[in-house]
Amino acid sequence: QVQLVESGGGLVQPGGSLRLSCAASISVFSIYAMGWYRQAPGKQRELVATITNVGSTNYADSVKGRFTISRDNAKKTVSLQMNSLKPEDTAVYYCNLGGIRGGSWGQGTQVTVSS
Repeated sequence: QVQLVESGGGLVQPGGSLRLSCAASISVFSIYAMGWYRQAPGKQRELVATITNVGSTNYADSVKGRFTISRDNAKKTVSLQMNSLKPEDTAVYYCNLGGIRGGSWGQGTQVTVSS
């Protein structure tokens, strides 16, 4: 059973930065694509960023140029550096391993961008 544990969420002012991390408890991490998704109140869960097993990245248009996804296969972690945060980035952020169909999810971490 895969466990994904997110950390790093919190309250930040507009224009600020946060770094989210996700630690995976799985024997072989490096073969899996990883991703970050978010869900705001009253909205569907949406893609934020993904990174393949070989490091290719993909971003939602709304976060391009502001967010950076990275992974450390030795530590079995994936991170999301979020800069220039906006109020519309407020959501619960979820870590995903293995894709949205059949993959595993973390419990989520709240990110609130507000003055």
